[in-house]
Amino acid sequence: WIHVDVERAKKEMPDGKTIAHGFLTLSLIPLLVRSVYTIRLRGRGVNYGSNKVRYTSPVQVNSRIRLRQTIKAADPVDGGLRVTSNCLIEIEGQERPALVAEFLMIVYDQ
Repeated sequence: WIHVDVERAKKEMPDGKTIAHGFLTLSLIPLLVRSVYTIRLRGRGVNYGSNKVRYTSPVQVNSRIRLRQTIKAADPVDGGLRVTSNCLIEIEGQERPALVAEFLMIVYDQ
């Protein structure tokens, strides 16, 4: 109910708002990565998974979020690179991030 019941959230949630599901927030990382950097001259890329995911603050409805990402490693794999990055999903106006995760993707050669 914390994600969908607006009336109950008004009564029982801090600030009276519903919150985004944590897995929705996590699922936005591949989309938001595109706003951080571009890899040119590449083949397909695949989401390889996540490590050490922590939901540290709820994302209330109508909040603005952004991704802060740093590349931790780029390791060769058969036909490409496995890129490991540290990701923070930040909430505008809040000091504490919504999510902290180590994100993995494989980028294949052309």
